Amino acid sequence: MKQITLHIIFLIILLSSCSKSESETILPTEENGFIKGADLSFLPQLEELSIPFYDKGVQSDVLNILKNQGMNTVRLRLWHTPQNSNSSFNEVKKFAELIKTQNLNLWLSIHYSDTWADPAHQQIPEAWKNLNFETLKDSVYNYTSKIVREIKPDYIQIGNEINPGILLPVGDRFEQIEQFKELLSIGINAVRDTDPNCKIMVHHAGYSNAESFYNDLKQLDFDIMALSYYPIWHGKSLSELKSSINHLQTQFLKPVIIAETAYPFTLDWNDWTNNIVGQEDQLILPNYPATSEGQKKYLLKIKDICNEVDALGFCYWGAEYVAFDGDESKNGSSWENQALFDFNNELLPAAEAFN
Repeated sequence: MKQITLHIIFLIILLSSCSKSESETILPTEENGFIKGADLSFLPQLEELSIPFYDKGVQSDVLNILKNQGMNTVRLRLWHTPQNSNSSFNEVKKFAELIKTQNLNLWLSIHYSDTWADPAHQQIPEAWKNLNFETLKDSVYNYTSKIVREIKPDYIQIGNEINPGILLPVGDRFEQIEQFKELLSIGINAVRDTDPNCKIMVHHAGYSNAESFYNDLKQLDFDIMALSYYPIWHGKSLSELKSSINHLQTQFLKPVIIAETAYPFTLDWNDWTNNIVGQEDQLILPNYPATSEGQKKYLLKIKDICNEVDALGFCYWGAEYVAFDGDESKNGSSWENQALFDFNNELLPAAEAFN
């Protein structure tokens, strides 16, 4: 009964202010299921290189392939001023327009950095380094408002894996907790003021210490608790993952979404770039071997966990991140053995989890 009640509460919170028609976007309802997403941030780069992808031997584009499997949401990262066009505002805006034409939900992860933001890196953009705090808050507000106004996401993260804070050192969660909360709050306000229908996520990497993290932020006005879950970094107990999601939702009366996850279909490699996952002790054995069926079983289990505790859904990170720079490249993909396409760029069985 408690799970049913939570499910109803979450649906009311997420859908009550929505005014978009079903033809415009696929929103999570009891009829069409929860969010089944893929982070496809590398796809514009791969398409520039004319990397082909296949489903049962037939070449097609990744959006169509995964949408046909049941994917209903695409997640994209956004960097402030990257060294090249990858994950830049213009690239993301252009790709977002294509995603919208496919009647897919758009989910943006704003890194508030010129490069990767994660628990080890929350580097302030170069353009903002010398700003005083009040001017920095204005910059965060204006930047966030521009993103929402021009790219029009359905879901937006205020930061990416912000366990240690955001825009360090100014927004250090442990050294400058009030400034951390102010920066998040100003980003949230920018979203609310620009598009009240856009759902706001706050993103924590892993379930360990997530309760204290969200407790620090319990006064902030956001909609969804977003968690990353990778067995290599966040523990191999899927039962702990499940109980943690359930506890967080009960404690804070907000839905959880698994914002990032992935699993290998092999421990081999398709270029000479070191892969992040490449050893058996990084796997959940014996239940989830690094095989195509093991990958599928893992992702189906993630989906089952979300269903069982009425979580909002899941997003597979790097679904398209195949080897792209030649089989001897040392600057290629570190993720090709965790993509949802095999070494021939053929769709893998794990994509059936989107059904």
